[in-house]
Amino acid sequence: MTAVPARALDHWDERFLALAAHIAGWSKDPSTKVGCVIASADRRVVSTGFNGLPSGVEDSIERLSDRDLKYEMTIHAERNAIINARRDLTGCRLYVTLQPCSVCAAMIIQAGIAEVIAPPCTDPRLAETFNLALTEQMLAEAGVALQSLALDHSPGPQGHGG
Repeated sequence: MTAVPARALDHWDERFLALAAHIAGWSKDPSTKVGCVIASADRRVVSTGFNGLPSGVEDSIERLSDRDLKYEMTIHAERNAIINARRDLTGCRLYVTLQPCSVCAAMIIQAGIAEVIAPPCTDPRLAETFNLALTEQMLAEAGVALQSLALDHSPGPQGHGG
């Protein structure tokens, strides 16, 4: 497994990650808010997404409060952003407020996204639940750069559906 050489992050990376944090606030999940921005190489917003239930599916407090049911029904922010893009994402960068799970990593790879920028995960429970070691391995094998960038301020509890 060979890590992709890191590029120097700049103020645009900070802006896009801050925008992802803002978008995370749109999630109706009472305990977990994740946001995502996909940007083109020329720094244009291509798509956004946040974690939540599928369009047209009732996001009642009862469903969102039942952790097991919520996990089964929730679409992660990265998946929503990829679906919402409705265009070729080859070479784009994906900014997300929590490192992607292994399933999202597979979708990111298949979409042709070149780089993922996310805050470092410091919660061992989340790292295990979302198999972040496998995420890192998959992205590295596929040649997708994974860069850590701390958020200036946290938008609230983070995770994919917890």
